[in-house]
Amino acid sequence: MEVIPAIDLRDGRCVRLYQGDYAQETVYSDDPVEVALRWQEAGAVRLHVVDLDGAARGEPANLEIMASIAGSTRMPIQLGGGIRSVETIERAIAMGAGRVVLGTSAVGDPGMVETACSRFGPEAIVVGVDARDGLVATRGWLESSGVAAIDLVRKMTSLGVRRFVYTDIARDGTMTEPNFQAIEDLMKATEAVVIASGGVSTLEHLGRLARLGVDGAIVGKALYEGAIDLREAIAVA
Repeated sequence: MEVIPAIDLRDGRCVRLYQGDYAQETVYSDDPVEVALRWQEAGAVRLHVVDLDGAARGEPANLEIMASIAGSTRMPIQLGGGIRSVETIERAIAMGAGRVVLGTSAVGDPGMVETACSRFGPEAIVVGVDARDGLVATRGWLESSGVAAIDLVRKMTSLGVRRFVYTDIARDGTMTEPNFQAIEDLMKATEAVVIASGGVSTLEHLGRLARLGVDGAIVGKALYEGAIDLREAIAVA
């Protein structure tokens, strides 16, 4: 299991939101490249970068910063936030993203996701399943789609998607614990790879996720607050 540090970008800075609420923001650094280098030094093998401005606006707003991170580190980047067209996917990959995470477009434009899987390959395309009370939220988590998370995963799998990031919005940024039951239910519904996100705050959480068989665990606030040491987390995973 990979332990994947999260770098959430808003106005060019590293921030964390509480339950995806843009009004509840904590700024951790004005230098995302320095933060990325810190995680690399601690042993990270991949970064999860989220363009929060892009997620809200519907088009990426921090691609240049992502490119700076990519050019300054050895870690492949998994980028999400506002990526809603094949052209944007192509641009993001050209600027250094190894994977792109599609969320809103998976609900609103499944044909584009199918085209992207065919054009860029299933390793480059990830679908983000961001759920609130079991239903997928879209447009930077500001709207509910009314689509059940498991139904979205089944549909996307049929279109060629082979990797998902599952986030329980109610747990994200709370440092409580992941929604283990929802993650387990999702994994039973698909043979695709699942990366867990939201609420990871102890080494025990990481151990439990590893035993569930997830491919990766995204850790954000717990790293920034010092609740989890990345070197220890990688050793546990």
